[in-house]
Amino acid sequence: MLTEWIGVVVMYGLTVLLAIPLGKYLAKVFKGAPNALDFMAPLERLIYRLGGIDPNRDMHWKENLVALLTINAVWLVYAFVMLLNQGSLPLNPDGNPSQTPDLAFNTAISFLVNCDLQHYSGETGLTYLTQIGVILFLMFVSAATGIAAAVLLFRSFMPQSVETVGNFYVLFTKAITRVLLPGSLIVALILAFNGTPASFDGKDTIVTLQGDTVGVSRGPAAAVIAIKHLGTNGGGYFGANSAHPLENPNYLTNMVEMIAQVLIPIAMIFAMGFYINRRKFAWVVYSVMTIGMLCLLIPTISSELGGNPAIARMGISQLTGAMEGKEVRFGALASGYWSIVTTIISTGSVNSMHDSSMALSGAMQLLGMMVNAFYGGVGAGLLNFYYFLIITVFVSGLMVGRTPELFGRKVEAREIKIASIVALMSALLVKGGTALGAWIFMKYGAAEWAVQPSAWLNNPGFHGFSEILYEFTSANANNGSGFEGLGDNNFFWNYSTGIVLLLGRFLPIIGPVAIAGLLAKKKYVPESSGTLPVDTPTFGLMIFAVIFIITALSFFPALALGPLAEYFSLR
Repeated sequence: MLTEWIGVVVMYGLTVLLAIPLGKYLAKVFKGAPNALDFMAPLERLIYRLGGIDPNRDMHWKENLVALLTINAVWLVYAFVMLLNQGSLPLNPDGNPSQTPDLAFNTAISFLVNCDLQHYSGETGLTYLTQIGVILFLMFVSAATGIAAAVLLFRSFMPQSVETVGNFYVLFTKAITRVLLPGSLIVALILAFNGTPASFDGKDTIVTLQGDTVGVSRGPAAAVIAIKHLGTNGGGYFGANSAHPLENPNYLTNMVEMIAQVLIPIAMIFAMGFYINRRKFAWVVYSVMTIGMLCLLIPTISSELGGNPAIARMGISQLTGAMEGKEVRFGALASGYWSIVTTIISTGSVNSMHDSSMALSGAMQLLGMMVNAFYGGVGAGLLNFYYFLIITVFVSGLMVGRTPELFGRKVEAREIKIASIVALMSALLVKGGTALGAWIFMKYGAAEWAVQPSAWLNNPGFHGFSEILYEFTSANANNGSGFEGLGDNNFFWNYSTGIVLLLGRFLPIIGPVAIAGLLAKKKYVPESSGTLPVDTPTFGLMIFAVIFIITALSFFPALALGPLAEYFSLR
């Protein structure tokens, strides 16, 4: 057990140690300062020339949003068409069929928005062509979109009043060429040298220890799995995701994948500090997020190591913790750590089955996605944290009797309205979707659909409700993990979660970028003795309280009906 604890501590410690210098490097990249990968400049100039982009032209925040939304719309159509026709296209040695329209709709949106919610199994639901030409492609561009959107916020923190906040296309391109591509290459090489497939061969056959002959899928897995984690994407190349022995062969690859998925979200916090020259503020943000992570992680580890009370009452020893749904090579502790980190950020990959987690662990996983601002996805974490920051500045300013200000700019009615709408929409999408799913399940369970609603859930009662709640929470948070007892590959779940995926991704981008653009234009007022400082532990505590209150008020009733009720029923 001591070895397991050391492994978790080392994983997180290495992540932070790597994130600080990476944050400094990211600040240089997006400021246009000289950096180690300047040799990529010719490739970037070629991309700008082919795209008709003027890299020296900064754009208004509205122009940046139009650019972001337009190019994402093009990718959505492209991905949808490819998935609809993949069965008749090349690079399909296993003969996998094309996706149905509803599944293609969900899959295209899911990978476009950095969620990677999968209503199919990777081995049979995609071909090698779509794994590379759709999934791998969208994993890069969705991650780069989040990073570029976050950097647009940084300009609003600068002391100069500006009409423009940067160039989305330039930030987006540099996020790929100077961050995601080189980082993914390193991770992919480590995975390939440890046994993860990196070929275009079809299925192989092996004879198991029981004497059964089974087919084993292969393909270009290492490349997909690398960007899946580094870009906080999370889709499983194999159906079992990172619990699969070829997707995650050993404890070393488990550590690499774990570090990779947390690295850029934490580095973006420090990049913000270096970019705006407010390192103390970056440490406050990092501290708030880390405390939030620990508040979710500690109960989860305690619950998983404590085992299942129902099994304990049967007199069965659980010295290694609750091992149902977990890989023996990782254990309950490392699996519990992964389950929280993958849900507080938007990766959503799993090295154990969340549906088999203890009830309290499930509640913490859900809560991490409901907050969606403790580290968060690449770029998206800071975007979600930003509207909590705006609300906190507004509330704190009123408490001390001053006009709310953030870095010398007044936060007024428009900004707080936008932040509040984004915060409330998150709760509406999760609870509204869950209510609709539960209502159809109860009211129209015998409906003559291709998959009857009564057959959606493998688990009755509290846990069944948690499966519905988890699915919509994961979709809204652009997470992608699931309580896989839910039968989700049918038209209701494909279309309903697809809509939630779109709104859950782009509203938290549009809102913060709009607020940043509005603030950037305002007159800068130098800080004085009466200015409310935002880089103090007191203000950090206030942000944490605002996050807790908003999330608790919004989601506690839903949690009480699902995982918390299940937890108390096991006592």
